[in-house]
Amino acid sequence: MGTNAANGRSGRAPRSSSVRSAKKVIRGPVGIGKARWRPLRPFAAAIGLSIGVSLAVTGFVPASAAVVDDPSERAAADAAFALVPLGSYETGVFDESAAEIVAFHAESKRLFTVNAAAGIVDVLDAAKPAHPTKLAELVTAGTPSQDGSTVPVGAVANSVAVRQDGLGVIAVESVIKTEPGWLVFFDAGARNPRALGAVRVGALPDMVALGDKGRVAVVANEGEPSEDYSVDPEGSVSLVSLPRGIRVPKQSAVRTADFHAFEAAGALADGVRVFGPEVNTGFPVSANLEPEYVAIEGMTAYVTLQEANAIAVVDLQKAKVSAIWPLGAKDHGVSGQGLDPSDRDGAVNIRAVAGLQGLYMPDAIAAYEARGRSYLVTANEGDAREWGDYAEPARVKDLGSDGLAPICAGSPLAALTGDADLGRLNVTTASGLNADGTCYEDLYAFGARSFSIWDTQGRLVFDSGDLIEQITAQVLPEFFNTNHTESALEGRSDDKGPEPEGIAIGEVRGRTYAFIGLERVGGVMAFDITRPSRPVFVTYVNNRNFAVSVEEDGAETLPTAGDLGPEGLTFISASASPTRQPMLAVANEVSGTTTLFRLDLARRGGH
Repeated sequence: MGTNAANGRSGRAPRSSSVRSAKKVIRGPVGIGKARWRPLRPFAAAIGLSIGVSLAVTGFVPASAAVVDDPSERAAADAAFALVPLGSYETGVFDESAAEIVAFHAESKRLFTVNAAAGIVDVLDAAKPAHPTKLAELVTAGTPSQDGSTVPVGAVANSVAVRQDGLGVIAVESVIKTEPGWLVFFDAGARNPRALGAVRVGALPDMVALGDKGRVAVVANEGEPSEDYSVDPEGSVSLVSLPRGIRVPKQSAVRTADFHAFEAAGALADGVRVFGPEVNTGFPVSANLEPEYVAIEGMTAYVTLQEANAIAVVDLQKAKVSAIWPLGAKDHGVSGQGLDPSDRDGAVNIRAVAGLQGLYMPDAIAAYEARGRSYLVTANEGDAREWGDYAEPARVKDLGSDGLAPICAGSPLAALTGDADLGRLNVTTASGLNADGTCYEDLYAFGARSFSIWDTQGRLVFDSGDLIEQITAQVLPEFFNTNHTESALEGRSDDKGPEPEGIAIGEVRGRTYAFIGLERVGGVMAFDITRPSRPVFVTYVNNRNFAVSVEEDGAETLPTAGDLGPEGLTFISASASPTRQPMLAVANEVSGTTTLFRLDLARRGGH
């Protein structure tokens, strides 16, 4: 997987802090139980002050204040490992996507982190993981492309991936995001990393992945509309055949898989959500489908279409979308599949709600094999379309007013419109209407607050139900469903809860694990997914200081806040790791930190 980067000056002058934080450590079987609280010890915040020189090794200073003294955690009694925060690099930039996606190159022992705030990729030396050091800033602006264009100043880096031999690739959107973007290539192992050249791809290339043993780059071109919804480019998937060695491919190596075959009436399976204003593109379905994230298994790519609540299946040999699977919805009325839908009930209240559905709407997707069969893992974040005058979401209590259809009379949901019930919950207005469109038979919330495992026919094998909310409620009862920019109780219960977003998959001692990043409350949960139908919770760690609420306390408190808003995760195997222990790299878009975690195989269970 990749990383995005930014340019600009990174870091602050060293400073110290006496901020103290409360945290809870719980160990033992999964289940609601008592917690014990321990105060965090004071810790010093030291962020390196540096002035960036693009495209060169510049002697940036390490910064590791983002590792808090005593992270909040919870582990199963028989956990195979603990996730231990080891070291962190901080940009010092708050809530500007200064650390989004992260990739690792084993030979050079470098991390490449997308810094969208500065439009660059930060090159970090991870040879000493406890003290990651910024080496360089890899700038894409000014890079010549094989189609005759040049990547302009202001173009935004979105994703990064690195091949084993060091050929790196960055997905870059145009200054005008509705216009075609680029893939920019670089040498990850070079002493002075620099852009080598580019090829042109589709509009808003959002994520790039490498497949077929590094012989192809697959790019999800999201094709979002303009802010006023006057322009809506087609979504597509670009496939780029990569050369051997560290070289830039020709423009002729780029092929595009589009969605034109699904324009005809009846071509889309029922349940693939195509909705909202129609911009005159000639291909309305293609404009509506917005590829988000890519997983590759063999010669097939699986691409999430988040807002459409679907997955596209792409044949890499034919450069063709062969199928689009609707993912359906989970029934929040079933025990174990519930949620806490209100930020105004004043307490943790995870419950089943009859008649309420949750659209999976995954962001990240990953693939793995178990017993010779392939499976897909999705992080079911949820997302709504809001462009120009069109806004898909509405609070339940507002249905029946301001031109919105009401909940159908006789529905059990009609009596749950108070703020402490479903009144505050954001639901889609584009799904759930009865046949004549006069009222809502069902209500559909955004995201499933879970991770799921699917087979490669699109059938659901496993869903974690309400387990993520149950665990975070145990570990952080005073900050349950908090937002990432502030520390408070239930800031996100009314809107996607903990918001599982990022995924990394890794193998340790013959077992396969999924690492799930929680965008809002923060932290990473690990599950043993060796048996796809019966995953087992292993551990949860949140390297965050909840005594700090940056949005309220001011950006000067950022150095003491820890990690906020995990976005991209990358697993580093023991054989590739500088320490010969498996590690996990996490890019956090709100705190602008890139943090390395050690999988401590010596620690098993609690203490």
